[in-house]
Amino acid sequence: MRFIKELREGDMISSIYLCKDKRTLQTKAGKNYYSMQLHDKTGSVDGKVWDISNGIEHFDSMDYIQVDAQVISYQGSLQLNIRRVRKAAEGEYDPTDYMPCSKKNIDEMYDEMVTLIHTVKEPHLLKLLQMIFTEDPNFIKAFKIHSAAKTMHHNFAGGLLEHSLSVAKLCDFYTTRYPALNRDLLITAALCHDIGKMKEISAFPENDYTDEGQLIGHIVTGTMMVDEKIKQIEGFPVKLANELKHCILSHHGELEFGSPKKPALLEAVALAFADNTDAKLEGFVELLESNADKGDEWIGFNRMFESNLRPTSK
Repeated sequence: MRFIKELREGDMISSIYLCKDKRTLQTKAGKNYYSMQLHDKTGSVDGKVWDISNGIEHFDSMDYIQVDAQVISYQGSLQLNIRRVRKAAEGEYDPTDYMPCSKKNIDEMYDEMVTLIHTVKEPHLLKLLQMIFTEDPNFIKAFKIHSAAKTMHHNFAGGLLEHSLSVAKLCDFYTTRYPALNRDLLITAALCHDIGKMKEISAFPENDYTDEGQLIGHIVTGTMMVDEKIKQIEGFPVKLANELKHCILSHHGELEFGSPKKPALLEAVALAFADNTDAKLEGFVELLESNADKGDEWIGFNRMFESNLRPTSK
């Protein structure tokens, strides 16, 4: 397989890619052609089929396709001039080659999360965490490889697990500095705060917003998911349940950032800061990595940080 980051102008390639988007367009002369975005775990490239002939078999968006093409340069970017296409058969490709993945070991992160869960002493919160993260094999399998975003930060397989664990570890540190924090409540809220993204964002290779994600969003969805589990736990204290749900509902910190409520508990404030810290720092790291070829040059204005950004000089 030729990964997209390895492509160079003038190359003749025969490789399998994920077609994330396919459109039928027309040239100025009225001739139909295909325009598509091809992806693998190293990036994406624009592809064009100018001659829709017998060598071009039927395929759709989100299909894995075998392409024979020449790599050209168009307006400063690489593009594939595709001459033959066929839909790849299952078994001809490894799906993990077509999704960005966490650099950390997913199984090790999950084991670390389970260890952290077992440090929660309040029995109702412990049972809740076990029901969500350790007792449902299907949920565990999906959670371990789910992303935390479509773009922005942790938008890779294992991203949701990595982000949730990172936020929980930050919150655990906060409890050593601020003993007034209810550790069991805060750790539970940290691990649960983004589980709504399991329904907000579809699994790879789509990794796109679902109807539920667009209409409801992960904050409310996640709170509903937690509430459903709470109702199955006999004797779960109403006050504790409301405090946990408040932490989840307010974890973006501000109404304009999507939180239905602003933090009203010390634990909710801590969670909002931890979530923002991990999202912002990971987002900045990802920007640096994607612009590593620029060296110490300015990256440009970024909407997340509302600033023109530059790497630290070495």
